[in-house]
Amino acid sequence: MSAQIDVVHVGPQPGGYDVVIGSRDVPPQVDRLLGDRVRRVLVIHAVPVAELAQRLADVLAARDIEVHLHAVPDGEAAKTAAVAAQLWSVLGAAGFTRSDAVVGVGGGAVTDLAGFVAATWLRGVAVVQVPTTLLAMVDAAVGGKTGINTAEGKNLVGSFHEPVGVLVDLSSLRTLALADLVAGMGEIVKGGFIEDPRILELIEADPKAALNPDSPELRELVVRKIALKARVVTADLRESDLREILNYGHTFAHAVEQVSGYRRRHGEAVALGMVYAARLAQRAGRLDDADVERHRRVLETIGLPTTYEPPAGATWRGHFAAMRRDKKTRGDLLRFVVLDGIGRPGRLEGPSEADLHAVYDSILA
Repeated sequence: MSAQIDVVHVGPQPGGYDVVIGSRDVPPQVDRLLGDRVRRVLVIHAVPVAELAQRLADVLAARDIEVHLHAVPDGEAAKTAAVAAQLWSVLGAAGFTRSDAVVGVGGGAVTDLAGFVAATWLRGVAVVQVPTTLLAMVDAAVGGKTGINTAEGKNLVGSFHEPVGVLVDLSSLRTLALADLVAGMGEIVKGGFIEDPRILELIEADPKAALNPDSPELRELVVRKIALKARVVTADLRESDLREILNYGHTFAHAVEQVSGYRRRHGEAVALGMVYAARLAQRAGRLDDADVERHRRVLETIGLPTTYEPPAGATWRGHFAAMRRDKKTRGDLLRFVVLDGIGRPGRLEGPSEADLHAVYDSILA
């Protein structure tokens, strides 16, 4: 893998923070970002990256920083009020102050949780994000959105809290299972549909290269998706308008995740959500057949699902109820991000339940 380093800035100049993308030793970079004032650091990490978390702890401890390592459950099981409360107790017992910091090391669930804990402790302490999965690199760790799940839905409790930096070590992708790489591509493909068609072209030209952790194609896809998100977030940090386009496919995706008990990978659910949104836009006369077909073709060529088999016992009513709790809903008005063409996102407000149900039926396996 190339020693090339790319830096994408998020937020205004001066201000904001950098996303550093490349293959470099992460612990010294975290140490540099934390600066000289920090005396205590909580490293929240996924179990599979315990070795990286320990190396980070050793580097910080060598500078007489008090380090607390805390492993959390895998996946969405980490994003609960109970886990957050455990971490708050660690911070309280250790006497963390506003000049101390949190570091999140792992996938999207870990970076969401670490950001939320940092945002809520003393109303905000510094957080550094070290994403180790493709999904976290291109989406969850960038943008300052943090959150945990409740029984009623995904990310319904959260806060906007920007990190002081994001460190993307592309060499960590070599350790990912193919299924996790494929799932991470769901968020990358989303970027191609909402703003950057070059992403779609790269995948269509060489799907195998797009899934090769050592390829220049995957590197370009990662950089393009992060740069896209940086542009949108810089223009709309708190999701008052433009940033909603990053939720393309997510209204149905979050319903899929909820009814499955979060056993479905997020990127797979987003793929299904994009197919759902494309067919909904088609039904509303806003997206033509060719663009709907392109959704199916691009997603299938890299192994993402385009038809849906609900879990046993799941019903349309359960999916509909979950969609109504989506963060884009206003009052009783259900709102979807849809496309009026590739790279032309818009909103569809108040589609009828009959139309929503018909589209659901159309994507069933």
